[in-house]
Amino acid sequence: MARDLNKVMLIGRLGQDPEIRYTQDGTSVATLSIATNSPVKRGDSWEEETEWHRVIAWRNLADVAGRYMNKGMLVYVEGRLKTRSWEDGEGRKRWTTEIIARNISMLGGRGQGNKDGMEENSFSGRETEPSEPRTLSRSQNNESEDDVPLYP
Repeated sequence: MARDLNKVMLIGRLGQDPEIRYTQDGTSVATLSIATNSPVKRGDSWEEETEWHRVIAWRNLADVAGRYMNKGMLVYVEGRLKTRSWEDGEGRKRWTTEIIARNISMLGGRGQGNKDGMEENSFSGRETEPSEPRTLSRSQNNESEDDVPLYP
């Protein structure tokens, strides 16, 4: 009997500090922007090509990300792909694909440290996001309607 598999594994660097938000019931949600590099041959030379990944972490993973992770840190993320759609402010259908994190390991920071001087640590959490869409409160700044909305 065949089984389906939806699994993503990344090792990359955080492009910015994690953005932490909270649902109406107080559930923490972190959005991580992770860059991975791949060598690409262009002509006679090799160049690095960067791919950006949007990672969503829930509950204890979100709390750990907000407390210990910062821009430039090397991390390992394991999770699953989720694609969703919405209508923007002009009525156009938009799509995004995200990684819903199940496990995050901090492999080091710029150099070797991070916010609290921790060495490599791995954190796992239930990746279960709420089953019903909920409104999130923004903890840092206001975003325009054109920005990608978070999956609650």
